[in-house]
Amino acid sequence: MARVCVFDVNETLLDLRALEPHFVRIFGNAAVLHTWFGTMLQQAMISTITGAYTDFGKLGGAALAITAERFGVAISDEDRQQIVSGIRTLPPHPEVRESLEKLRDAGLRLAALTNSTEQVAQAQLTNAGLADLFEQILSADMVQRLKPAPEPYHMAAEKLGVGIADIRLIAAHDWDIAGIMRAGGAGAFVARPGMILSPLTPTPDVIGADMRKVVEQIIAIEVQ
Repeated sequence: MARVCVFDVNETLLDLRALEPHFVRIFGNAAVLHTWFGTMLQQAMISTITGAYTDFGKLGGAALAITAERFGVAISDEDRQQIVSGIRTLPPHPEVRESLEKLRDAGLRLAALTNSTEQVAQAQLTNAGLADLFEQILSADMVQRLKPAPEPYHMAAEKLGVGIADIRLIAAHDWDIAGIMRAGGAGAFVARPGMILSPLTPTPDVIGADMRKVVEQIIAIEVQ
């Protein structure tokens, strides 16, 4: 059984939609936010697959430049800074804190594992009022390999003093679920609106529409 619950951060715990006003102002369309974030993830996959490591923040900047060129929009330094600083102050999804407290009170260990740098992750979770719930806040930057490469998951297990089979990763991204399960751990998928498991992704034993529903299932499985 997986006894340590390790959480992805962006979109899983924190609501990226808080950045929509910036994209409405710059691009005239809130949906461009998702184009930008999808481009950032694409750049992350290229970085990981080709072995040319670039930290997540720089990938975000490159993705913003690509998105601006795609839409024929000029981005000022001020626009760029507002988006970057906005990443650090994303609010949690409304059910997240109470759900994490429920897991902690049930006796499960909690940690975070993100592709963001450690400095950004610490700022994000502190500003969201969640940092106190995690025994460790871990970044894939520590191993210079981004999720879903296996190295970040194994690093998390090592830092937490458990085997990879004792890790359950909770994420709203199918690629993160595929990463942990193919590395030998367990997954829990938060099926937030628009988030869908690929038919090619291993199916985890926990799937729920929000964190509350996911946590209820985890406790039923893990707490004896």
